[in-house]
Amino acid sequence: MKIKYLSAAFLGVGSMLYSQEINDTISKEKKIDEVTITGSRNKKRTVIDTPVPIDVIDIKQVSQSTGQVEVNQLLQFAAPSFNSNKQSGSDGADAVDPSTLRGLGPDQTLLLLNGKRYHQSSLINLFGTKGRGNTGSDMNTIPIGAIKRIEVLRDGASAQYGSDAIAGVINVILNDRDKGFEGNTFYGMNLFKSPGNNDVVSDRKIDGNTFDFSGNFGTKIGSKGGFGNFTAEFINKEYAIRNANPEKYEAPRQRFGDAKSQNFYFFGNIEVPLSDNLKFYSRQGFSQRKTDAYAWTRSADADGNIPEVYPNGFNPIQATSITDFTFDNGLKFKIADWDVDFYNAFGSNRFTYQIDHTINATLGVNSPTSFNAGGHSLLQNTTGFNASKQFSVLEGLNIAFGSEFRYEKFNVIKGEEASYAMYDVNGNIVTANTDPALLVTNPLSGDIRPGGSQGFPGYSQEVDKSRNNFAAYIDTELDITKDWMISIAGRFENYNDFGNTINGKFATRYKITPQFAFRGSASTGFRAPSLAQKYYSLQFTNFQGGDLVTIQLASNDSDLAKAVGIPQLKQETSVNGSAGFTFNSGKFTATVDGYYIKVKDRIVLTGNFSQDDDAIGQILIDNHIDQAQFFTNAIDTRTKGIDVILSYNQNIGSGKLTATLAGNYNEMEITKVNTSDKLKGKEEIYLSPRERAFILASAPKTKINLNLNYKISKFNANLQLVRFDKVTLVGYNGPDDYQTYNPKVTTDLSFGYEFSKNVNLTIGSKNLFNRYPTLQTTHVSQGNTESGGIFDPVQMGFAGRQVFARFNFRF
Repeated sequence: MKIKYLSAAFLGVGSMLYSQEINDTISKEKKIDEVTITGSRNKKRTVIDTPVPIDVIDIKQVSQSTGQVEVNQLLQFAAPSFNSNKQSGSDGADAVDPSTLRGLGPDQTLLLLNGKRYHQSSLINLFGTKGRGNTGSDMNTIPIGAIKRIEVLRDGASAQYGSDAIAGVINVILNDRDKGFEGNTFYGMNLFKSPGNNDVVSDRKIDGNTFDFSGNFGTKIGSKGGFGNFTAEFINKEYAIRNANPEKYEAPRQRFGDAKSQNFYFFGNIEVPLSDNLKFYSRQGFSQRKTDAYAWTRSADADGNIPEVYPNGFNPIQATSITDFTFDNGLKFKIADWDVDFYNAFGSNRFTYQIDHTINATLGVNSPTSFNAGGHSLLQNTTGFNASKQFSVLEGLNIAFGSEFRYEKFNVIKGEEASYAMYDVNGNIVTANTDPALLVTNPLSGDIRPGGSQGFPGYSQEVDKSRNNFAAYIDTELDITKDWMISIAGRFENYNDFGNTINGKFATRYKITPQFAFRGSASTGFRAPSLAQKYYSLQFTNFQGGDLVTIQLASNDSDLAKAVGIPQLKQETSVNGSAGFTFNSGKFTATVDGYYIKVKDRIVLTGNFSQDDDAIGQILIDNHIDQAQFFTNAIDTRTKGIDVILSYNQNIGSGKLTATLAGNYNEMEITKVNTSDKLKGKEEIYLSPRERAFILASAPKTKINLNLNYKISKFNANLQLVRFDKVTLVGYNGPDDYQTYNPKVTTDLSFGYEFSKNVNLTIGSKNLFNRYPTLQTTHVSQGNTESGGIFDPVQMGFAGRQVFARFNFRF
């Protein structure tokens, strides 16, 4: 690791969390027998003596001091190596925040629920600054009120947990409290004030009103330690519009900002001993989330507008509905001193679109103004077992092994005909054989009117694809001495749609002194292409520099993809390495971990090939498609970085001060672009500078966080500063059309008071000084930002200052 990286990291370190519950430790727990620590299957291993970096986040403490009501946004401001932004005008991504760990793709971090693989979202990200062409898990399907803690393994773990764990693993642990009721009521609102010189306007001075209520109930089941813990949560959030001021700018988008949403959750966690040697457990989860998001504005004279219906143009609304279900069940028992866990984990995600306040312009005044545009769904079922046992070898040997069988199914749900069809003047669907003279044109411009529902065209074809996967692993840990341990893991996986893969991992930790230890790891990893990446297809319209164009996203198995030589998708592969040290003197703790991640054959969306291209231009013309893009194993990347976490606790007077300083320095580079043979020489289209910029902007180069918490008697105060480094995007006007978002610092401040042991109140402000991303004043009137707004959803987001109150009670 170069010295400049280490120096930059120490200059850019920042705090990770709310209190001492971080820094690779669990406060007040010296020995953990029943808690599974992510990254180790040794039940005697605590999080402070693992050979890889693991952050344990006490969700209750963190959430009580912040204005966050969703997991993704909570982690965005809590963990420096984690990045997630609210999107705007990004179709389904307005309802599902793309998230990354160490700047890699959203689908390169594995999500677990109580140690079991959690299903992904069926959404594939097409727009926005993160995760273009990637699927990923939607952590916002899990309510904060149901979570006890989150464990973040910041290290490649494919050899231990399988596909998707290239960047690391996030393990969500559910509440297991076995008595009483705990309620939490939150109310927050944005106090709008324009950045700059009145460059931004909103509908109201107070907006984004957010109400959240959660109730968690725990009860004992039987007399042998069984329990049931159940959570219900409801969130209602209003729009927070942040338009470019129309008196100063001619922005083609008139409704930019946070979406409106209404979410309902129910989660259960049950464990029941059936005998002295047999325990049954069950986890149930259901969420229903409805989001209304504004798409780009269609002006009065736009080809996609009918002035007789919308004389002043219109702003389409994408009303999405996400239904998510999880149902995990298992048995834990002993066989010949082996601890065995046999389980079945089921999950499904259904995502549908209703497009309102819109029109199919080729139907003219007879067009409906609301369409069922269809959607997509994903089902995953995993059956497997884990077994582990301690052996008296040297200072202790732990051997774990197991296997899994996973079935996945992906569906695209067809929309109603008028949501996707283009009609001719006689009301017939346009095909490649339609006489051009019969196409519907805009009398104002003479251009052909686009078909389908404006804002989001419906899905025109049904897709029903599935696959299965078999995996087997072995995971060992040996304490050679009391000070030195090593870990070796290996995993074999077979996918019926692309074949086999074998991955391995070696990790070690050596305690140099009782306070100081070295740790490091090396591993190989992989990520299987998702079913959505293999089979997803969509024809949609997009604004580029203010112009509306029709784009065909061709599926990987389509005739169009084959015609231009796009190969079948294969797995991404990686090589991971990390090295660092830990120091713990009681009051002061420090962890420093450098990492190197090399990913080969990473799957992304290509750039847009147009009708002018000599390879496929005529095909696009014949199909009335302006541009086409494809999923392909397009790039190799190399990521280098360092994580630093420092924490200090000190009694001051009658109170206690906790100071935490932590941060992430992350540098990614694209080392190679892999074109198909037919498209050699077209690397700048295959992966344009604009697309490169979006990949590299998945995380700021540094993210800094300083947290100070002081507690005295019944009162506590919490101050958090987060610094986001510069982000650079590229517009539509060529490789030098840079859009720079300068470094920004947000300040969160909260005060809490315990009225009694069971009642407390927290009031505070998120983004106290009303920081916004850098205004793109020279780009917005041209529609040259990705979001169409005067800034993009980067860094801290675009809602501005929020004030909130949180009331917590127990009985």
